[in-house]
Amino acid sequence: MRNASGPTVAFQGNPGSYGEIAALHAAPGANTRGYPTFHEVARAVEAGEAACGVLPVENSLMGAIHQSIDLLSDTDLHVTGEVVVRVSHCLMALPGVALEDIRRVASQQPALDQCTALIRRHGWQPVAAHDTAGSAKNLAQSGERDLAAIASARAAELYGLNILAREIEDEPFNYTRFMILSRHEPARSDAPHKTSLVFAVRHTPGFLVETLGELRGLNLSRIESRPRRDRAWSYLIYVDIEGHAQDPQVAQALAGVLRKASYAKIIGSYPAAQGTVGEGGVGSGP
Repeated sequence: MRNASGPTVAFQGNPGSYGEIAALHAAPGANTRGYPTFHEVARAVEAGEAACGVLPVENSLMGAIHQSIDLLSDTDLHVTGEVVVRVSHCLMALPGVALEDIRRVASQQPALDQCTALIRRHGWQPVAAHDTAGSAKNLAQSGERDLAAIASARAAELYGLNILAREIEDEPFNYTRFMILSRHEPARSDAPHKTSLVFAVRHTPGFLVETLGELRGLNLSRIESRPRRDRAWSYLIYVDIEGHAQDPQVAQALAGVLRKASYAKIIGSYPAAQGTVGEGGVGSGP
């Protein structure tokens, strides 16, 4: 979707991906531009090719998307917001292809894993692809009539494919949370905020618990540890806190963590997502 006057928002994947759906909702009147990798999305924003970019950080069924989370600690970009996308998978094929003609089904591996009941019921061979919309695009180009793809309804429309079944995911509560990255910190608004923090502590008994104790009294919506890539058997702790970094209680807690941590970085303090979005617009929360 293009709007000559709108900002460019970078996403990973092809047009029609769930990343593009997030990008379309990240900024009013957005122009979307796909990149092959998460790192190239961040580089495009850093270089000014895009006003902002979106990266998926967690899925309600599959958990954290670690490549994106690791990238957040490496980049100097700021998280300025979040978008929660309702993932609704469709089964699609070339026009004129019937369900009984299908022998194989292609998509990104997580999407295949989210639709195992349908795949097993029909005995189809799963074919892993780089991304969901890419599998739809490749199917349209290849003309293979025994192959189907799993992707968004938008992808079927963009690539001229026929939707054979909708909402084929095993579980209905399938959501992906995307973070919006920008070179600039967001101006504070009256909306509810989140603050995302990453830190590391000395490998000393009880020190992690003591550091986390600085966050006592705050509502943590997410906490996760990740191995550090520059030091064996050392870990980074990622925390999402409800509230803005300038709120007195949050600011005091962050100051306490910064004093104790051997490494700490505030990834962003940004408006929390209000509800979810899908291909038709904003909906209710999960």
